[in-house]
This record gives sequence, C-alpha cells and structure tokens, in this order.
Amino acid sequence: MKNQNNNQLNIGDKIKQIRNKKGLTQDALAQKAELPYTTLTKIESNVITKPTIQTVVKIAKGLGVSIDDLMK
Repeated sequence: MKNQNNNQLNIGDKIKQIRNKKGLTQDALAQKAELPYTTLTKIESNVITKPTIQTVVKIAKGLGVSIDDLMK
C-alpha cells in the first residue's frame, strides 16, 4: 500500500485528524471502536504504522467513516 505518495498523511495521522474534526477524545474513539486505548494511541502516534484490517474496520466504524476515507 503506497498511500503516502499522493498524500503525506499516514493512517495514524488520518485517524487523529478525523477524530479531532468529530470532537472525539482518544478514549471515546477507543470505546466506540471497541479497541484498547493503548492500541489507538500507538496507531495515532505512528508506533503502529500498519494496523490490521480488522482494527482499521473498527476504527472506521467508530469514526462513522468508510475504510476508504482512512486509506486514501
């Protein structure tokens, strides 16, 4: 997946940006996405740069956006 070529934001940055736009805290999103808080913070801080598709699906659902929105 070479998403960075046409867009400087990686998935962690994208998630953080959308989460902030929606006024959600990391804790609130973690709960909505049914993910451990630490997992979400690691993705947003780019410690985890390639989360599993299951994790991406949960985050997209928690944010109320499509997987496409997070990947592009």
